[in-house]
Parts: sequence; C-alpha cells; structure tokens
Amino acid sequence: MSKLPFRVTLLIWLVLSLTAWNTLRLWTSLAWQNALLEFSTRPNPMVITASSLIGIITGLTLIWGIWQNKNWTLKLLLGAAVGYSVWYWTERLIWQQPRPNWLFAVIVNLFLFAFVLFCSRSLTREAYERKPQHPEIERS
Repeated sequence: MSKLPFRVTLLIWLVLSLTAWNTLRLWTSLAWQNALLEFSTRPNPMVITASSLIGIITGLTLIWGIWQNKNWTLKLLLGAAVGYSVWYWTERLIWQQPRPNWLFAVIVNLFLFAFVLFCSRSLTREAYERKPQHPEIERS
C-alpha cells in the first residue's frame, strides 16, 4: 500500500478526532442520562445521543472512504463539514444561553472549514491520478 499524502493524513486525524469526540459525547449522554434529565439540560440527552451517533457513523464512513480511496469520499467530506457546521451553530444558537466567545467560534469554524477544503484538494488530485493495476490491460 502506498503512503498517504500529508494533507490526507491530516484530514484523517481531523475526522478521527471528531469521531472520538462524538464517541465521548455518546458515552456521556448514555452514562449520565438520569442526571441530565434531572437537571433538564438543553438539548435533551436523546438529541445528544442521536447527533453523536450520526457523527460517529459519518466519521467512520469517511475514514474508511479516505483510506480506501473511494470516489464518493470528497462529496461526503464536504457535506459532513457543512452539516457539522450547521449542526454546531444550530445547537449553539437554539440551546446555549448566553453565547460567550462567539467571535472565537466563528474564527475556529472558518479555519476548520478552510482546512478541510485545503486538504480535500489532495483527495481530488489523488483520485484523478490513480491508475488501475490490471496486468491484463498493461500487456495489450
């Protein structure tokens, strides 16, 4: 197996970190469900559980797709980046009161989105430069 480009490796680490974060959120929402319900946290623990599961499934699918050089990976990556940003801001604007450090959140969100776009260029270039390894075709 050939070595992955540095940008793709960074992208895998970013997706792996977000997947680990969602796994921790899922475990916490299940382990502390009674306490979260008792104190009427916002959002409801079931919303946290559902969004964490979606994040875990998406993250694992992305890691597998990047690792296997699947053609659909770029579309899923960009869709996940936009979806994660929309989810984050929806949760922040609806359930979080007060909203401290909004400028910092905007800057980090834009930086991470630019990082994903920067790294995703390697996925497209890699997809187009990939050649099938079929000995029968090479002999013709």
